Amino acid sequence: METKEIIVRVATHLDTHFAQRITDEMESSAKARGTGIAKRSPEYVAAKMLDGKAVIAVTRLGQWVGFCYIEAWGHGKFVANSGLIVSPEYRKSGVAKTIKKRIFDLSRIMYPDSKIFGLTTGLAVMKINSDLGYEPVTYSELTDDEEFWAGCKSCVNFDILMSKDRKNCMCTAMLYDPADHFKPEKTAEEFKQNSKLYERFMKIKQSKLLNIFRKKDGGNGGGSGIKQKTFFHDLFTF
Repeated sequence: METKEIIVRVATHLDTHFAQRITDEMESSAKARGTGIAKRSPEYVAAKMLDGKAVIAVTRLGQWVGFCYIEAWGHGKFVANSGLIVSPEYRKSGVAKTIKKRIFDLSRIMYPDSKIFGLTTGLAVMKINSDLGYEPVTYSELTDDEEFWAGCKSCVNFDILMSKDRKNCMCTAMLYDPADHFKPEKTAEEFKQNSKLYERFMKIKQSKLLNIFRKKDGGNGGGSGIKQKTFFHDLFTF
């Protein structure tokens, strides 16, 4: 799969020398956004490459461009496409969308029956996910695997997550359920129609969560565990 001079493919053992650059860029990007991600070591990223559970983008000359990897949770019932990162000079080029599509397709091959989910604070990533058929969901619909949530400890917003009993945080949760999902054309169109409203709601949500957290040490978590087949449902319960 190629985009101009950029090649997007499954990573191999020949790519492990990029691991340090990739984790450095992940950390730098998170700091620049003022948000956080589950911090991963170069060894962890390299292991994903060796296991065939990562996608990398490089130029024809061998320059690193972007990366994403697969994580399985809850005994394989859930899969996350994690750590999406693009080198600064290649951002807004469309390569992030190509990487996400490739890692999504790889996930469907390796884990055909698993629900694929993601957490993000970025509207651009949410649009990409919508184009693939993801839907916004409440945190209650994500994996309850303790190891996954423990990975959030390195995020700057971890205290907010715990104050809400893991029912809400700065990130928006999105899910693709192979057994129960809308067609990608439908989710993409719904996101397009609601993107401005959704962006405004997202800012309100983050602002309100920060205000609540500043006012008190703990919180009475919100959210709903009821499955509803509508878009943007219950996402702003505080």
